Amino acid sequence: MKRRSTFLITCLCFGFAFLYVPIFSLIIFSFNKSRLVTVWGGFSTQWYGKLLQNEQVLKAAILSLQIALVSATLATILGTMAGIALARFRRFRGRTVLSGLVTAPLVMPEVITGISSLMLFILMAEWVGWPGSRGFTTVTIAHITFSMTYVTVIVQSRLSSMDIALEEAAMDLGARPWQVLFDVTLPVIAPALVSGWLLAFTISLDDVVITSFTTGPGSTTLPILIWSKVRLGVTPDINALATVIIGLVAVGVVMATLIMHRAEKRRERDVQSALSQGAAG
Repeated sequence: MKRRSTFLITCLCFGFAFLYVPIFSLIIFSFNKSRLVTVWGGFSTQWYGKLLQNEQVLKAAILSLQIALVSATLATILGTMAGIALARFRRFRGRTVLSGLVTAPLVMPEVITGISSLMLFILMAEWVGWPGSRGFTTVTIAHITFSMTYVTVIVQSRLSSMDIALEEAAMDLGARPWQVLFDVTLPVIAPALVSGWLLAFTISLDDVVITSFTTGPGSTTLPILIWSKVRLGVTPDINALATVIIGLVAVGVVMATLIMHRAEKRRERDVQSALSQGAAG
C-alpha cells in the first residue's frame, strides 16, 4: 500500500510539473533583463513598462476583451435556452436536429468551423450586402456559434441532475412558468451558468484559428498578434504579456470559485431552513 501511494504521488508530481513548470518558467523569464529569452541577464521589470507603452498590444487586448465579453454573454443566454429546451422538453419536433447541431461544433475541427463561417459571411455580403467588412461583428458571431455549444452541454447536464420536483412545487403554489424559471431554475443552476460563461469567455479570448478566418484588416485580436510575433521568435515582452494574462485569469478563477462557493452555501442554508420550517409546520 505504501509503495502504491508513493507511486501515485510521484505520478501526480510529474503531472503537475508537466503542466505548470513551463508556465512558471515563462513568468520567471518575463522579469529577465536580457533580450535573449533563454539567457538570464538579471532581474528587471522593463518589459512590463514597454508593454504598457505598446499601443498595438493594448488595442488588440481591448478588442479581444470586448469580443470575449459580448460573445460569452450572448453564448450563455442562447446556450441556456437550448440547454433548458433539451433537458425539460423531452419530445418536440426537431429535437434530434437540435441535439446534432449542439454536438457537431464540439467534435468538428476549428478549421472547418472557420472556413464555413468565412464562406457564410462572403455569401451574405454578396446576397444582402452585409457584412461590408470583416471585423468585430463577424468574429463575435463566429465565437458565439461555437462557444454556445459548451454552455448548452453544461446547462443541460446540470438540469438533468436537478430535482424537477422543485419546479413542480412552485407551479403547484401558483407560480407562472416564467416565475419558476427566474425564481427557481436559474438560481439553482447559477453555478453552471457562471461556469459556462467563464468557459465561453476563455475560449473566445484565446481563439486563433476561427478568428484568423473571420477577422479583417484593423481588427487584430490579441491571440492573432501574439501568434504573428511568436513566428519571428519569442521576445521578453511576449513573456510579460503572457504573465499578465495568466494573472488576470487566475484572479478571475479565484473570484468565480469564491462566488460559486458562497452561492452553494447560501443555497444549502435555504434548503435546510425550508426543511426545518416544513418539519415544524
